[in-house]
Amino acid sequence: MIQLIVGLGNPGPEYEATRHNAGFWWVDALASQLGVRMLDDRTHKGRLARLAGPHGPVWLLQPMTFMNRSGTSVAPLARFYKIEPQSILVVHDELDLLPGQAKLKFGGSAAGHNGLKDIHSMLGTQDFWRLRLGIGHPGERAEVVNYVLKRPSPDDREALDKAIEQSLKAAPQLLAGEMDKALALIHAKPPRPKPPRPASLPPPASPTSTEDPS
Repeated sequence: MIQLIVGLGNPGPEYEATRHNAGFWWVDALASQLGVRMLDDRTHKGRLARLAGPHGPVWLLQPMTFMNRSGTSVAPLARFYKIEPQSILVVHDELDLLPGQAKLKFGGSAAGHNGLKDIHSMLGTQDFWRLRLGIGHPGERAEVVNYVLKRPSPDDREALDKAIEQSLKAAPQLLAGEMDKALALIHAKPPRPKPPRPASLPPPASPTSTEDPS
């Protein structure tokens, strides 16, 4: 079961709408959906909310440490509340997925993501859940830093918002620890639109009579 949901991002208004803050957007949307407020918590170096889950309390966390120090917020909180790594879900932006895509996975490498790297380091393990929100790739490795710290285009932001909306449908399953069901919901492809029905043809006209009825 999930006991701690972490959204990754950077604090401050200058970063609020940037791609790197997609994890913050997801947690804000979840908090709104569940009717809880994210409040500043200096002890745990972040914004924090507590909610009643089906198996006990669940914490929502947005580290306010900047991305590359995310683990200094996540790990102490997890130790304080005795939350095992496998009960942690980290929501973050993902370069290797297109905007509009979201993928749920357990474990694996950080793939260059500085927030994940620091959480790995501070927890001492990679064995936690991740929800990856696609932001696309700039195409050049040297452009990655500038890319993630810029706002997405309006079309990409719309696609990201739709991915967040779709993945939030799995929130009850995530909170219940029903990860297979959550995965199926998050990875579900939208149904293809049905092709339009062909226009019905008018019935054939009756042949014109050449007989004179008089």
